[in-house]
Amino acid sequence: MDRDSARKQHRSPLLPSRPEAGLLAVTTAALVSGGVCLLVGAPQLADLCWGLGTVVAVVPAVGWVLAALRRGHAGVDLIAVLALAGTLAVHEYLAGALIALMLATGRSLESAAQRRASRDLRALLERAPRTARLLTDDGVRTVPSAEVAVDDLLVVGPGEVVPVDGRVAGGAAVLDESALTGEPLAVRREQGEQVRSGVVNAGGAFELRATAREQDSTYAGIVRLAREAGAESAPVVRLADRYAAWFLPLSVGVAGLAWLVSGSAVRAVAVLVVATPCPLLLAAPVAVVSGLSRASRLGVVVRDEGALESLGRARTLLLDKTGTLTGGRPRVLDVVAAPGWQSVQVLRLAASLDQYSPHVLAQAVVEAARRRGLRLSPPEDVSEDPGRGAVGTVAGRRMAVGRLPDGAELPPWARSVDNRALLDGASVAWLTLEGSPVGAVLLRDPLRPDAARTLRRLRTAGVDRLVMLTGDRREPAREVGAVLGLDGVRAGLSPADKVAAVRAERERAVTVMVGDGVNDAPALAAADIGVALGARGATASSEAADVVLTTDRVDRLADAVVIAVRSRRIAVQSALGGMALSLAAMAAAAFGLLPPAVGALLQEGIDVAVILNALRVLRDDREGRPALTPAAEALIHRFAAEHDDLRDVLDAVRDAADRLSDGAGPQSPAAVAEVHRLLTERLLPHEHAEEHQLYPALAPALGGPEATATMSRAHTEIDRLARRVATHLALSDHTGTLAPEQLDDLRACLYGLHTVLRLHFTQEEENYFSLAP
Repeated sequence: MDRDSARKQHRSPLLPSRPEAGLLAVTTAALVSGGVCLLVGAPQLADLCWGLGTVVAVVPAVGWVLAALRRGHAGVDLIAVLALAGTLAVHEYLAGALIALMLATGRSLESAAQRRASRDLRALLERAPRTARLLTDDGVRTVPSAEVAVDDLLVVGPGEVVPVDGRVAGGAAVLDESALTGEPLAVRREQGEQVRSGVVNAGGAFELRATAREQDSTYAGIVRLAREAGAESAPVVRLADRYAAWFLPLSVGVAGLAWLVSGSAVRAVAVLVVATPCPLLLAAPVAVVSGLSRASRLGVVVRDEGALESLGRARTLLLDKTGTLTGGRPRVLDVVAAPGWQSVQVLRLAASLDQYSPHVLAQAVVEAARRRGLRLSPPEDVSEDPGRGAVGTVAGRRMAVGRLPDGAELPPWARSVDNRALLDGASVAWLTLEGSPVGAVLLRDPLRPDAARTLRRLRTAGVDRLVMLTGDRREPAREVGAVLGLDGVRAGLSPADKVAAVRAERERAVTVMVGDGVNDAPALAAADIGVALGARGATASSEAADVVLTTDRVDRLADAVVIAVRSRRIAVQSALGGMALSLAAMAAAAFGLLPPAVGALLQEGIDVAVILNALRVLRDDREGRPALTPAAEALIHRFAAEHDDLRDVLDAVRDAADRLSDGAGPQSPAAVAEVHRLLTERLLPHEHAEEHQLYPALAPALGGPEATATMSRAHTEIDRLARRVATHLALSDHTGTLAPEQLDDLRACLYGLHTVLRLHFTQEEENYFSLAP
């Protein structure tokens, strides 16, 4: 049988059938009617009602058994049929009615569980856009979304689902991306920014320029994955089938032995009654399907149940670097100015010249200047040499930004920039004036703030080997590996090398590969489980993956693994725990301690308990992710934005220290005085607000004030160093210059302050700011 045929015959949890509801109504009515007849003194009529309820249950039970046998499964429903027949044979009609009710209740509960567990996936399918509003010269007309072509101009009205991937073409768009990302907050996309299909327009109407056809868009890919969810039986579900393979003959054997030893057929029926766990072994698939639903709420689409189960057994995790552990977008690390120049001046001129360049480094320079509120000048006569940089005129001066000519003679300050770039694994964009370097912008693809926390959670979840596979250079790769504490780093790899590395790791343990680019697709396909970051990744990697993270947060990977581990643990726990209770009840029934009616009630309780236990997977398990109040989340977003605004203060501190290293010239006191002003007016108020607003708001979620004690100590050190700088300035006011004996201590204060601030900012971003969605 081919895979498609198997899927058609397998009942998908997305489309559960509903005969169980009718059976539950009939069996309940039969049991209640018999009870009423018994109370009014009509025991024969009571037996008739209970007997009819038993007979009614036999028919669908036989159908379920035959359906299971056609699929090659001798399920435990066969025990239910034997028990129902046994109660009729020995005239235990009440027990038969109770078994019928148990069977109907278990089936109904399991069906309801699957409907509840898969409702998020069903919602994903049902909200898929089917039409689009096309803007033409003749006006707006509605067309099937499948007919939208690349470069078509669309109108997306308020509350409508974006039908295809595109870019905002007019004005700005306010979007609800929760269906893809799991984040409830609306986001604003400016003109020219990318918009993914499947998001909802939460603001006014806007125009969208299509960049992909419907079948190639983000939402269509997610729907394809969702349709496959539940189409294959996971290994843990097959494990439950194996339990049934030995549980069935054991139950029949115990019943036969009890009959043979005691000579009582009633005891044999009682054994079969308590061995009728109709929904029991369905607890495993309920737990796994619940895990799929739980993951989908967080923006994690798992291709099938087998992928989730395998993810829960993973012990080795391989990760790409760029776009996975790092942000995938270079950012300005530092700005270095030549003697007589200021770093702010260098950044403003470099960004002014780079405004029209499409190069990714140029865009990072412009973004950094705008983030710091610098006013850019319009460049003139701009030309760009690919691989070299841009040349043009800014404010009447001819300058260039990019690489220096090969063999160019570097002044001492520039050689130190080259050395630092090598140490930091950074790229350098040089600003030259009339051919001479006057400044440098160092750029680096920074680590994701949530990367370190994610890897710690993965280790806690049971992943014991973390290895980075990257095509990047060895030096920056090793630095990332050292910062994150990875078990191995392999750099300079081609796609074929990555595939070979994945295959080698698979020989040792169940292996997961995580990536986001086209070059990662072969490695994702080669791994036991491929995980793609689909928010900005290529379609090829998403199609090759078993798990797709639809939000641009790598910590969702840890969420997915934690959910997978928990789903598998609860599935096995439910199956084994329920069977153990059934075995104990079987032993009691074999010794005549449980009559059939009482045994039926007991088994009903066992079955309901294990199904409810399996549904615990749907609960919001906050392990590893502290529960934050809305006020705390708002504070995190506020102070994270302030960190970006304060980058120029850190640069100013470093720049003033560098000036002191060049000697106490006339500009040195002015640079230190400017640093003091920035510290007093901007940085220290920020740190004070963190100490008295952010940290108290985080303390309850982190376990108390001791959790932030080390960060508070850093605030104290920052304040101490700032006061020391102020004291040096006060001493210099008497003479107007810095005394020689002040230079060493003041320089140490500034360099120390710069180091402490960088470390402190990084720690807050990693430990606190990464907690907020």
